[in-house]
Order: sequence, then structure tokens, then C-alpha cells
Amino acid sequence: MGRYIFRLPDIGEGIAEAEIVAWHVKVGDTVEEDGRLADMMTDKATVEMESPVSGKVVEVAGEAGDVIAIGSPLVVIEIEGAGNEEGDRKQSAPAPKAEVVEERIEVETPDAGDVERAVAGASTSSARAEVVAEPLPNPTPAQAEPVEARAPTPAAKPAPHAKVLASPAVRQRARDLGIDLGEVRPAEDGRVRHSDLDAFLSYNASGGFQPAGVKGKDEQVRVIGLRRRIAENMAASKRNIPHFAYVEEYDVTALEETRAQLNAGRGDRPKLTMLPFLITAICKLLPTYPMLNAHYDDEAGVVTRYGSVHLGMAAQTPGGLMVPVIRDAQDHNLWQLAAEITRLANAARDGSAKSSELSGSTITLTSLGPMGGVATTPVINRPEVAIIGPNRIVERPMFVKGADGIERIEKRKLMNISMSCDHRVVDGWDAASFAQDLRKLIEAPALILAG
Repeated sequence: MGRYIFRLPDIGEGIAEAEIVAWHVKVGDTVEEDGRLADMMTDKATVEMESPVSGKVVEVAGEAGDVIAIGSPLVVIEIEGAGNEEGDRKQSAPAPKAEVVEERIEVETPDAGDVERAVAGASTSSARAEVVAEPLPNPTPAQAEPVEARAPTPAAKPAPHAKVLASPAVRQRARDLGIDLGEVRPAEDGRVRHSDLDAFLSYNASGGFQPAGVKGKDEQVRVIGLRRRIAENMAASKRNIPHFAYVEEYDVTALEETRAQLNAGRGDRPKLTMLPFLITAICKLLPTYPMLNAHYDDEAGVVTRYGSVHLGMAAQTPGGLMVPVIRDAQDHNLWQLAAEITRLANAARDGSAKSSELSGSTITLTSLGPMGGVATTPVINRPEVAIIGPNRIVERPMFVKGADGIERIEKRKLMNISMSCDHRVVDGWDAASFAQDLRKLIEAPALILAG
């Protein structure tokens, strides 16, 4: 039997290290050739590592979340044959021999008998303490009723003149809970303690004293993989970009009617949501507002305005927020946009999205659909300079002027659209002007459909 050391290969140009996102094997598992070993994340993509040999896994490099350098051992596999461990041993320091280890242990613990005697002494002292601590028998023992048996039994209220014995802290807690101490039966010596209040709360839920909830367990969750990258990117965006937000209300009644009509005759084409209409309207306006479709390199002091709209679409996935990109969104029609939105969202969720589909956006659209809230202040996807977030549609009464010029109250569908912009590049006037021009298109959907 031999040992095969599988080192992390070079998985991308300029990549010096990678993070272990997930293990597909553990020590003791048998892996086949080309079997899955681990998922490794770099700055560019998540790559699945496959085993070059068949055998038994005897060592792994670390835990999920650990970062290892390119060329470092990832797993050690026990295989039939010589393996490749001999070549690796020449490059590493020899392991200490068993005799050396034993000698070092003896020096560090010169007399193990001292430890044994100390343990034995501690056991004797403990036993002696137990004997001494045992209480002397009471000549007239009182039959004490268990607390658990007494707690649910309601006690008679004391006479009005009786004084309830309790500490100031217990009295304050009872006042905060709205509990009359006279209703609480003390467990011993007539003094109400916190434990008596706890028992009263447990057995008097019908009186409105049931605790609000159940105490959970404290736990620490390691931030790794995609979630760590999201955290780093969001922190960098908020730290480096002076955000400002702008929110405008849009009447989408006519747009929703148009969408329903198109969906009614869509055949086998994908169902249209609000997003294809909004993306089309944005693409029509960006040539007039090129400062919104841009990247800002703050180190070089250069703004790059793009002619093509590579629209990032924020999508929630089991691993966290991802931003797949619709390339050249301005070249797609409504139905093509709907199909591309569905394809990219599914690819992001099941992990099949390519690295090129998750980078290179020039402006981002973020939407939570029905959970979109009334207004949002989205965080800009750096190095972009603007992000747009539609919120949920609500129905409210509005004054609407009819063809006869008379205003009437009608039920209308309204939606807020939020924008966050980089104030170093985009002025408030530009953002407001863009939002008002977008409003004209949204509220007159025929202009969106027109060529």
C-alpha cells in the first residue's frame, strides 16, 4: 500500500490560494478515480476538485472555511502501489521517531507516579469531605413536601394584614410581571424567592403569566464561502461609496393590464413578470443617462461609461446573494429577457452558473418581488455606481382625471422604485431626472413596447 498526496492544482491565472467551501469526503471514506473531493472557491469561481486516483482518504487539509495555498496538500489517499509520498517526503522535514517522542514525554513528565498519587489523594479527600458534609440526623424530622408536588397546588390567599416576605429584587420583578405576591406560595420559611416566581409563572399560564417564548441555544456560525465574499463586498461598498437614495412612486395599473394581456396569448413562451418591462425601460433611458451605466475606479480616478447594458440581476440562492448578469440586455426583447431571467436565476440557485455569468455587470437591478416592502435602500454593487430596486405593488385609492377633465377616485396599482447612487459620480438631479423619465415609460407601457 502507498500514499498519494493530492496537492491543490493551479485553478486559475493569478490565483495564489483558495478557500475550502465544502468537503464531499472525510477521513476513512473510499473515493473512486474522478470522484468528488471538495469544492474550492477563488476570487473568480467555485471549482470542484476530483480525485486523480482510487483509494481510501487518510488525511484532509482542513475544515470548511480554511484557506490553503496553491500547491499545498489537499488530501492524502491510501492506494494500491507505491504512491507518490516518497517524493514529497524529500521536501519536508522527517517526522520524529517514536524513541524521541517517548524521551521528550519522559522529560516533560519526569515522574508519572506523582500524578497517580495526586489523583488518589484527591479521591480520598473527596470521599472524606462527603462523609463530613453529611448532615446529622434530626431527632424530629419534618416531612418535607417536594417543591414539584406543591407548585401546581393553588394556595389560599393570606389574610389582608399578613406581610409577604420577599427581597426588593423579587418584589420589583413581581411588579414588572403584574403578579400579586400574596398569590405566590413560598417553597420554604415563608419567604418568596425567584424560584417561587418561576414556579408560579409555569403553572399559571392561563392567568396571562406564560413566558413570551422559549430560550434558544447560543451558537457560533462560521462565515465562509459565498457568505464571506458577500460580507466583504458589502462592507467595501459601504465603506468606500457615499450612497444616496431616491424613491419615486409609479402608477403601474396600465402596465399590469398590458402584462396580463400579453401573458394571456403567450403560448409556450415564458410568463412575463414586471422585470422584463422594467429592464426594457431602463435600457431605453441609459443612453441619455450614461453616468448611471458606469464603473468608477476610485484608485485611478477614472469613470468608465459603457455603451452596452450588462444588467446584473440580484438573486437569492441557498448559499446567499448572487448577481448573474444579462449580457447586452439592450439587444433582447421582452420574451427573451423573461427567458434569460429564468435561466440565470435557476443557474445561480443550483450552482451551475459560469464565472462569466456572475461578473461584469454595469448596473444592477434588485427585487424581492411580493416581499419588496414599501421602500428600500439597496447597497451598490461595487465598482458600479447605481442600483435600482422595485418594491411590491399595492392597491390604493387615487384621484384620477377622466377624459372629461373631472377627477374621480379610483382604485389604482402603485409601486415604489428605489435607487441608490454613488454621489461621487451621479448627482441628485441626474438620479431624479432619470426616475421621472422612467415614470413616463412605466405609466405609458405603449412607449416601452414601441421600437
